[in-house]
Amino acid sequence: MKKVLLAGESWMSYTTHVKGFDSFYTSVYETGEKWLVAALEKGGYEVDFLPNHIAAEQFPYTLEELRSYDCVILSDIGANTLLLPAATFTQSKKMPNRARVIRDYVMEGGSLLMIGGYLTFSGVDAKGKWHDTPVQEVLPVEILTVDDRMEHCEGVRPVIVKEHEALKGIKTEWPEVLGYNKTVAKEEAFVAAVVEGDPFIAFGSYGKGRSAVFTADCAPHWAPPEFCEWESYDQIWQGIVGWLTD
Repeated sequence: MKKVLLAGESWMSYTTHVKGFDSFYTSVYETGEKWLVAALEKGGYEVDFLPNHIAAEQFPYTLEELRSYDCVILSDIGANTLLLPAATFTQSKKMPNRARVIRDYVMEGGSLLMIGGYLTFSGVDAKGKWHDTPVQEVLPVEILTVDDRMEHCEGVRPVIVKEHEALKGIKTEWPEVLGYNKTVAKEEAFVAAVVEGDPFIAFGSYGKGRSAVFTADCAPHWAPPEFCEWESYDQIWQGIVGWLTD
């Protein structure tokens, strides 16, 4: 059974409630991985999920550790989460650069999928900050250096523009998404689907490995319920990861 490492797709919210003279606070922890993980598990993959706060310390630091996975997925996780382990940030200790480890993993035959969100690619206020990392070297798109979110509350529809084996058989009209990360396709990229003329799904080969991007989210809000519950949702992820790990 092929193994996939999924990092990201979690968040904590802290809310202040003001009721006249009084106020109180509530907090909640949420994750958005369930649709993606279910799709991959139905396809026969074993998925290890590292939420953001766990990935900060437990995402592999060495190439040897990362090689135990057939595919690495980064979804809504900022570069700082991997570049600033606690030992470095609080104690100024040198630690392995995990963005470099990911790049080397791909170059030596591994596979990488980056999925959109507020903290992948460039992200909100450019805080995703993946552009100037070694990961950029093994992605089929160029990441912007500014806030790259394209918010479309009216809904925009992805369109397949080139046939690719990863998306074979998906012929029905795609549901609309509510936003995506704007990127620029590299010269060597195979852009299979676009949204508003920008890359939506793109593929590339680097060294001995492969990579792909999906520039919208895999869960709400950018991927609304009708997208996550679409009959071809599972097939998309199974096809992309299947091509990456072939």
